[in-house]
Amino acid sequence: MKRLWVDANVLLRFLTGDPPEMAERSARLMSKAEDGEIVLVVSAMVVAEVIWVLKSFYSFSFKDIARVVIPLISADGLETEDCALMVQAIELAQEKNVDFIDAVLALKAVRHEESVCSFDNHFKRLPAHRVVPA
Repeated sequence: MKRLWVDANVLLRFLTGDPPEMAERSARLMSKAEDGEIVLVVSAMVVAEVIWVLKSFYSFSFKDIARVVIPLISADGLETEDCALMVQAIELAQEKNVDFIDAVLALKAVRHEESVCSFDNHFKRLPAHRVVPA
């Protein structure tokens, strides 16, 4: 089966409908994936970029981001790198009002039974132990 590593701009066109012509092409690609004709591979970095653009450029709330991104990265025909962690990080970022990347970092540290090194105090709200540089 043909596998395509999909860029954030394709997913963003699909999610936002902007611009319409590219959104239509993205929707056709997503339909092919859903129908099993191709597999779209989504890297964790692409998930992070999609979330950043939705939040910064399109002014999506984290509630809206979770509402559209979680079903997308979990959809049939898409193979998202570390999908369960990505979903958990989206939910954690929304719940704790922290950046998605920080939620990913905390969850990865916990997975490896390690700590996060950061100056950011919001790591106190996340499950990983934080170490502040001396």
